[in-house]
Amino acid sequence: MSRTLKRYEDYTAAEKRIKIGSIFITRYERSRIIGARALQISFQASPFTDIPPLITDPMEIAAYELEHKVLPITIRRSLPDGSNQMVPVAWLINENY
Repeated sequence: MSRTLKRYEDYTAAEKRIKIGSIFITRYERSRIIGARALQISFQASPFTDIPPLITDPMEIAAYELEHKVLPITIRRSLPDGSNQMVPVAWLINENY
């Protein structure tokens, strides 16, 4: 399967599941998730995946986990009318900024 075909399938799958907001993780959501996860890691929480030995900084470990979509974190996205949707991080497309 070509890379562009896989990317297209990822986009269409995300569009079907996510009803509120963008299919991409926003920079605010990304920073909040990495910050919260880095705090957990700095307090000796175990990582959710095997981390390469060269990565030792909690912020880099959290970014690595987010990049590989192994974090069991859900984002709550709301609209002004009061409706909301819980969106798991694994559903979002993480484009590097």
